[in-house]
Amino acid sequence: MRQEVLVIEDDLAIRRGVAAALRHSGFEPVEAGDGVAGQRLALERSVVLVLLDLALPLRDGLAVLAAIRDARPALPVIVITARGAEDERVRGLRGGADDYVVKPFSVRELLARVDSVLRRSPGREQPVTSLALPAGVVDLAAEEVRFDDGGREALTALEARVLRYLAAFPHRLVSRDELLAQVWQVEPRHVHTRSVDMALARLRRKLRDDRRDQPVLVTVRGRGYRIGGSCAAPG
Repeated sequence: MRQEVLVIEDDLAIRRGVAAALRHSGFEPVEAGDGVAGQRLALERSVVLVLLDLALPLRDGLAVLAAIRDARPALPVIVITARGAEDERVRGLRGGADDYVVKPFSVRELLARVDSVLRRSPGREQPVTSLALPAGVVDLAAEEVRFDDGGREALTALEARVLRYLAAFPHRLVSRDELLAQVWQVEPRHVHTRSVDMALARLRRKLRDDRRDQPVLVTVRGRGYRIGGSCAAPG
C-alpha cells in the first residue's frame, strides 16, 4: 500500500505537478487547495508527510503548521515559500517545520527533500513498551495485562499493536481509517468493516475498562479514539 503525502498548495498547476511527481515516485498524493481543507486532511488522514505552502487562502500556512504540531507532533512537514521570503521560512522552521523548499523549485530537489525528511524522521513518536492503568499495567512487549490484584490477561498481537499505536499519539484522536491503514495495513477506502469497533470492545473487556470517570480507551463518536487521561506511557 502506498504511503500518503499531503500537498497543501493553492496554485493548481503547482499542486498537480507535485502530485504527479509524488505518484511517479511511489507515493499516494492527497491534495488540498486551502488552509482549512489542508488542516482537516492533515489531522484526519494517515499521511506520512505534509508539503505545506505558507501563503494559503482561508487559513494561513503558519496556523496550519501550528495545528499539526499540536495534534500530530511526529508528522514531518516541509514548508513551501516564495523566493525572497526569508522571514517566512524562518518562522516556518521555528514553528516546527522539518525543512523548506523555495519556489520555483525542481521536482528532483523536492523529492530529494521528501526522501531526506522521511529517512531522518520515520515516525518520530517514541516507541511505547508499557502503559500504566488505574489498577495495573499493560506490558506491550510481553503482550500481557497485569492487574494489581494478581489478575492477568493475554493480548493478541493485533490488540497490542492497537494499544501501542494509540499510546504513541496520546494527545490526539486517531481515526478509524488511520487505525485500519497503520495497524490493520488495509486501505480504508475499500473496507466496510466493524473490525476496529470489535477490537476496541475486546480490549475494553481485557483492560477492565468500565469506569466512566477513568476510561482507558476514549471513543469520540464519528472522530476517533485515544488513550484516556488516567493512563500513562512511562517516559
